[in-house]
Amino acid sequence: MGNSAAPKSGVFIADKPQGVTSHDVVAAFRAALHMKRVGHAGTLDPMATGVLIVGFGHATRLLNYISGHDKSYRATIRLGIGTTTDDAEGEYREYDGARTDGEAARETSSPLTVSDLTLTRLDDLVQRHLTGEIEQVPSSYSAVKVHGVKAYDLARAGQPVELKARTVVISSFVLSNLRSSQLVLQDGSHRDVVDVDAEVSCSSGTYIRALARDLGAMLGAGGHLTSLRRTRIGAFDLADPRICQSARSLTCGEKTFTNRQGETVTKHRAMFPSTENLWDDAFDEVEAARLSMPCVEISEEQAQDCRYGRSIAVGVESATAAIETLDDGSQRLCAILESEKTGQSHPVAVFPLED
Repeated sequence: MGNSAAPKSGVFIADKPQGVTSHDVVAAFRAALHMKRVGHAGTLDPMATGVLIVGFGHATRLLNYISGHDKSYRATIRLGIGTTTDDAEGEYREYDGARTDGEAARETSSPLTVSDLTLTRLDDLVQRHLTGEIEQVPSSYSAVKVHGVKAYDLARAGQPVELKARTVVISSFVLSNLRSSQLVLQDGSHRDVVDVDAEVSCSSGTYIRALARDLGAMLGAGGHLTSLRRTRIGAFDLADPRICQSARSLTCGEKTFTNRQGETVTKHRAMFPSTENLWDDAFDEVEAARLSMPCVEISEEQAQDCRYGRSIAVGVESATAAIETLDDGSQRLCAILESEKTGQSHPVAVFPLED
């Protein structure tokens, strides 16, 4: 890696592997970049793969704005049995008949039978109950905090977890490739299940696991995710060739260490197959800002005012990146502006000229 040409601030698009946490990916970038100031936007569960935006340097200030963008996923939903975590990492559990929210009412008086299911029937349920603006209760094994404690910590400790429904928007929920199979459960019994692939585009804060759970609940049989891949966060879309080519894939490895109790512990860790030319895939502050939010061109005088925290005569409707063009034609990110009053905006985050 040629650090002489390395930007001091920017973002990477990571393709997270299965089996590691989002924090593990950040740790891998910290080690590769030799930087402490590294963060991510939009947590992915260990089971999930796909787009994770990693910011470094002052560009970490963009991450809160990126994480609020809508997102797209590819998933496989298994119908016929649920799990404690609503995904493949949990233990199987029988459907208990409980309604998870006001929309996901049971739509069948008898348990699911594989022969009864068709894509048409499932699509009808999805379009009527799980598309558009819906009320969704997050999984009890989510990172939602209850009195300051993450729900999954309470659930793992055996504590009861009651989460309130939240409004989310499912702009697209398309099912395909229905197929049946048979599971062998721990007691040796067999269970007929149906797997169906799904592509979902949704607002920030949507839990795809909860969509699988609720679809199973409508069928009186339970449901959970067996795979999940995020393909898009806002404009960071793997369908865009430039984004896809810049995405850095990591792998899941292991690390062994001795903990404070003197025990030898082995855990998964995120690893780069190679860090060669890593900086070539970084988006600098200006590129990252243009992918993250609306942008406005400002003058040298306005840039100076922004850096002193003064309002400028620029009207914005939402969080907007203020970009200054220099005499040599290059550009730099000066601030993030938010509307103050008609025709005026105020810098809520300022990007210094240098470290």
